[in-house]
Amino acid sequence: MDLIQIANEIQNRINLLAAGRKELQKRAETKAQSLGLYEKELGITILKLENGGIKEHEGQDCTKIGKTNMEKIAKAICWDFKVEADLAEATHKNAIVGMQSIQAELNALQSLLKYLEEV
Repeated sequence: MDLIQIANEIQNRINLLAAGRKELQKRAETKAQSLGLYEKELGITILKLENGGIKEHEGQDCTKIGKTNMEKIAKAICWDFKVEADLAEATHKNAIVGMQSIQAELNALQSLLKYLEEV
């Protein structure tokens, strides 16, 4: 690689980091929204179970659930919201790792450029 190629690669990584910051913000918002929605649905489901608003789930009677099992049953009913929340969190974490990888590449390219300039 010559100096111009390295300089171009450095600029490419800088551009990727800039775009990544914007994407990371979007993913953080998605993560927060999906987690909030899960918590909301879980609370509503618990209230419905306590007040008899949900009589059965997947063919099973829900009218005689004890208080100790109420949250577990509500989580089972709201499983799809939990999956969405977990997926959003994983996507957010993957973006962070990707940004760290690009930063490491940028650092390596900058070191290489400095070395070649000195030689």
